[in-house]
Amino acid sequence: MKQYKVGILLFNEVEVLDFAGPYEVFSITINPGADDKPFIVNTVSQTGGIITARGGLKILSDYSFNNSPCFDILIVPGGYGAEHIEIHNNILMHWIKTQAENAEIVASVCTGAFLLAQACLLDNKRAVTHWMDSDRLQREYNKITVLQAEKYVDETTVITSAGISSGIDMCLHIVSKLLNPDAAETAAKRMEYNFNNELILNLHK
Repeated sequence: MKQYKVGILLFNEVEVLDFAGPYEVFSITINPGADDKPFIVNTVSQTGGIITARGGLKILSDYSFNNSPCFDILIVPGGYGAEHIEIHNNILMHWIKTQAENAEIVASVCTGAFLLAQACLLDNKRAVTHWMDSDRLQREYNKITVLQAEKYVDETTVITSAGISSGIDMCLHIVSKLLNPDAAETAAKRMEYNFNNELILNLHK
């Protein structure tokens, strides 16, 4: 059974649940019948060390851009730092593009979609972001078809999710997609999280 390397991007003013929700999903997931954890989860920031999330929470990142491995799954969260600061960070844009060349899935949470859009990973694709920012995403990136009501949009190698807690639904979807619906349902149950299991089951019809 393959072990997937999951990288969760961190930056100053990142929204807490945007990265903490996906971290919880992947770190708690088990694959019934397998001995090893299916996902190895690490955090990465541009220079490594401590970053300060929204509300002042301090997080020590595992890797910097210089020493991070190639990830199978890259999670790009949102928050004020994404849509107003990091969107202008050319070093970050280059790193996201480089990771995307090797990753099986690049996924955004909330306004992390702006970082994927700026890196041209959403061109000619459907996408979703926080409802408050949907119009801006469509206006500033007219090659994207921005949807309004979906929790997440799967474009095979690129997946976007709506605001904040929607990242949990998206990551449960990824678990089901890469493993199976039972693994996703077990993870959700352990988290006491309610999600639309029909969406997940439909993937496997």
